Amino acid sequence: MLDLNTTYAEKFVAKDELEAYAAAHAAVLERCQAGEERYADSQGWLDVDEWAGEEILSRTERLAEKIRAIADTFVIIGVGGSNNSARAVIKALAPKSARIVYAGNTLSAYELNRVIGELEGHDVVIDCIAKNFETLEPGSSFRLLRQYLVDRYGVEEAARRIVCTGTIGSPLDDLCQAEGYTFVPFATNVGGRYTALTEVHLLPLAVAGADIRALAAGAKEMQGICRGVTGVSNSAWRYACMRNILWDRGYRVELLGFFEPRFRWFSKWWEQLFAESEGKDGRGIFPSSLECSEEMHSLGQYAQDGTHQLFETFIDLLNPGEGDSLVLGGTDVADAFDYLDGKDFWDINKASFAATRAAHAEVLPVMTLELGQLDAEHMGMMFYWFAFACYLSGELLGVNPFDQPGVEAYKRLMFKALGK
Repeated sequence: MLDLNTTYAEKFVAKDELEAYAAAHAAVLERCQAGEERYADSQGWLDVDEWAGEEILSRTERLAEKIRAIADTFVIIGVGGSNNSARAVIKALAPKSARIVYAGNTLSAYELNRVIGELEGHDVVIDCIAKNFETLEPGSSFRLLRQYLVDRYGVEEAARRIVCTGTIGSPLDDLCQAEGYTFVPFATNVGGRYTALTEVHLLPLAVAGADIRALAAGAKEMQGICRGVTGVSNSAWRYACMRNILWDRGYRVELLGFFEPRFRWFSKWWEQLFAESEGKDGRGIFPSSLECSEEMHSLGQYAQDGTHQLFETFIDLLNPGEGDSLVLGGTDVADAFDYLDGKDFWDINKASFAATRAAHAEVLPVMTLELGQLDAEHMGMMFYWFAFACYLSGELLGVNPFDQPGVEAYKRLMFKALGK
């Protein structure tokens, strides 16, 4: 299950205010649930089956099997939306079929040397993910690692170990045809940050051993809720409305808080989703994250006592899974922590979360995304839920949730400096 608890925000936005706002903007929900012709080239993700249906899932599983037959290490060469979703699932669930290495997300010589070092002693396949094959980070890493494979395996065997995920008819497609690399089509009507349920991420996840069918099933279940439920009973709509009410009242920062470190890379995906979708035209709530307990004495302090321009959304994992129990026993020294004898760290962590939420809710609006458990199905639910909520929120804010004009500014200056 996945639901949004807004009880701890009612001190700041009363329940009837939220309902009135949602009712006044009901046409936005109806329009987004149907999909809009003006965004037709960006909304392929709205129907999970379009890019994660049976045919694509089966094709992806077959290719993943072939890759695992010749490699124990799979390198994802991609930046932002081309690696965040897969990385979020792999880091959260730790599947064990193949080792995943991340590249194409940096221009640091130190980091690239480290990546190459990680490949030594392993059988390697690389996957260059580039929708238009113009972005410098993945393009330069692909050249580096492609040549590494050629030097190590020879031209013919290297070609067997190179996969490219790109747009049909693009220069990357042409390169694959010319050199005999395996080509995987990038979803034509889905922008990078919305590609969680497409082959862009399904292939790395399948190679790693994640259950991509469960991921797709969870997303499809959430699709039915997000596109079928009306009014504030629709939790994604409730979240979008709350965010925009708070925007109208001067709140400018949202913290995604969590007490389970396995959400760390999911929060990076979430940050990109909302920052790139809403941060334009001089508008947009700044998305940041609060990893607890790691940041309780830094960002947690600010949230409690700093300028109250922010609100929080916590992810609360309701039920423990495998490895989520560890009972603290006694001790042979007087360490003054006797009150913890026999307590499970799961319960200790829950107590810390409950106390933090209650304390923060005294001074700022707090919402809680309640998640049944942490597995592939529930991560599929979260991907779809947040993507749909972001679409709704951007429409309420009055910006295009699917373009990203700002990222082109630095690219123009960078390419000029490099002589392109």
